[in-house]
Amino acid sequence: MRDHLPPTRILASVLLLWFAGLGAAGQFAKIGVPFAEIQAMFPQAGASVGLLLSLVSLVGAVFGMIAGVLVTGIGLRRALIFALIFGGIMSLLQAQMGSLPALLVSRGFEGLSHLLIVVAAPTLIAQITPDRFRSFAMTLWATFFGVAYALTAWLGMDLVARAGLPALFRVHGVYMLGCALALALVLPRPARQAAPALPTPAQFTATLARAYTSARIAAPGFGWLFYTLTFVSLLAILPALIPADRREAMIATLPLISIATGLAGVPLLLRIVPPVRLIQLGFAMAAISAALMALAGPVLPAIGLYAALGIIQGASYAAIPVLNHSAEDRAMANGLMAQMGNLGNLLGTPLLLVLLRHAGIGGLIVAITCCYLLAILCHGWMAHRRAAEG
Repeated sequence: MRDHLPPTRILASVLLLWFAGLGAAGQFAKIGVPFAEIQAMFPQAGASVGLLLSLVSLVGAVFGMIAGVLVTGIGLRRALIFALIFGGIMSLLQAQMGSLPALLVSRGFEGLSHLLIVVAAPTLIAQITPDRFRSFAMTLWATFFGVAYALTAWLGMDLVARAGLPALFRVHGVYMLGCALALALVLPRPARQAAPALPTPAQFTATLARAYTSARIAAPGFGWLFYTLTFVSLLAILPALIPADRREAMIATLPLISIATGLAGVPLLLRIVPPVRLIQLGFAMAAISAALMALAGPVLPAIGLYAALGIIQGASYAAIPVLNHSAEDRAMANGLMAQMGNLGNLLGTPLLLVLLRHAGIGGLIVAITCCYLLAILCHGWMAHRRAAEG
């Protein structure tokens, strides 16, 4: 697809694909950031309001790998543009909805849109980017979630305060439709636009089995689970452990530290360290930072921890095209990343809260440290399998 494309066309396509990722992350951020306002809209709903946030994660946790298998049959470009249009329509409809059941149904459908975007877009980025720029492009993609949350917190909450939640949903819907139009105009078409060809049930089952057992397709996703178990959950738990005078600044700063480390450090480090080794190094730094919380308190170690998580974030996405060379395998690897990421987001906060309640801060620190050490072992085992396979 990238043959004979001018550099400006490649750059525009990569940036637009990243913008599509911001829209996909916005499907979470538009609910998660103004969550207090959403709770105020449905005061009698109680904890069920939380389903508005977790439903999209649940769809991803169940169907992530399925989406990875299907998008190449549908066509990456076709699947992405459809998902953006569908997601934009869902967001515009949500702006008109006043009942919780209707919103919940729409969020289930929105989860399908989210999945298709986060599988197709990074696969396309790896496909159209020249080898020498691919690591940076994949690292840029890895920032989409943190950047979208930061932008929603900075700009979206002001919009909500001035015009209400429906305005935020409308802006998000228009943004998604705008991304779809821009990508339809700029994103290069495949040399041959084949008709959609979905696998038979037998082919589908065999492909899923191959993906889950492959040391190349599965490695980034299985490692990603250990990352997502802690990234968002610690942002929810750490505020209670940080002194009140530093709390607000720290929680706003930690995701930005992760983004900055990923963008500034990972492309340079990848010139001298293979991506899987860099992931393991990031997890080792994260484990040391987590252990230091027991000795030095949470403030300074938390900064080191989120810098390390930024390394893991960028290197994990950069590992996918290095380990997998076909668009089909890359799509499945991105599907498993989405599946494990959503599973980690679903389980992480409840698990860590239970640990904090029953084992205290010491037990929580031990569990987080062990989580990161297990990630190193998981990647080491996968690397051993790849070496044995030749």
